[in-house]
Amino acid sequence: MSFHVFVTRHLTPEAEDKLNAYCDAEYWSEGTPPPHDVLMEKTIHADGLICLLTDPVDRAVIENARNLKVISQVAVGVDNIDLEAAATRHIPVGYTPDLLTDATADLAFALLLAAARRLGEAIDYARDGHWRTWEFTNLLGEDVQGATVGIVGMGRIGQAFARRARGFDMRILYHSRSRHPEIETELGAEFTSLPELLAQSDFVSLHVPLTEKTKGMLGEAEFGLMKPTAILINTARGAVVEIDALLAALKTGLIRYAALDVTDPEPLPHTHELYRLPNVIILPHIGSATRSTRNKMAILAVDNLIAGLEGKPLPKAVHRKA
Repeated sequence: MSFHVFVTRHLTPEAEDKLNAYCDAEYWSEGTPPPHDVLMEKTIHADGLICLLTDPVDRAVIENARNLKVISQVAVGVDNIDLEAAATRHIPVGYTPDLLTDATADLAFALLLAAARRLGEAIDYARDGHWRTWEFTNLLGEDVQGATVGIVGMGRIGQAFARRARGFDMRILYHSRSRHPEIETELGAEFTSLPELLAQSDFVSLHVPLTEKTKGMLGEAEFGLMKPTAILINTARGAVVEIDALLAALKTGLIRYAALDVTDPEPLPHTHELYRLPNVIILPHIGSATRSTRNKMAILAVDNLIAGLEGKPLPKAVHRKA
């Protein structure tokens, strides 16, 4: 029996070779996600689905896909998938944790450094022809060495980010659902409340999943607690931050800078006012975008899919409740 699988975007060559050798795979070849009606059509007879964060695998899609045996997401987050609907039909959902931890932590710390030293502004300054001589007080940034960083969410990526911060002798505060004594011992990290973290930190880096509790967790009130010199880094999920409140905080000086790899909505329309602010860096969600990391993610997604099609436990399955 040959299984039919729909893949919502092309994967890496190695992953596609492995998938194609196992089943009949159909790939969506456009650069943007398949529209919802197309996703419904393409999955109605599919045995398996490989999808990305931008694909709305909602109840309608899951209930319409009458032959679906497994959903394999090429990402850590799964907030685009209706897990309850999948559980009701006993469809396992795979994801790709662990593999992108270091790549995402690297990018988060790169954003911290870029914002602290105003690299985006400096690049534009030189490129636009304003660099006429060496200026003593031009484009002054903030020190990273010895500064205080507040980490919101001390999961895998938060811990990897903390280790990078420790390399710069930063004081590490963190707020998380639970304490991590091993990280406190290893890195000297200090567990604290979110308001206290926001008030004390020179840099605030977000590393939480998107849930009902974390959606909009940083808004007007929270920005009001932060230092006027504070810098926000977000490589988690865009909706964790209320974007209108962030815009106002940056324009009025409640905080100094924001460096974002994620936005809400995503992609952020190119006409959005955030793009016109000099104290913002916006990247197109490239946290895991290294060749090695993306290839490992794609291969794990294929392995999850094959296991699900064969009725075996997935190497990396999302825990869910029916």
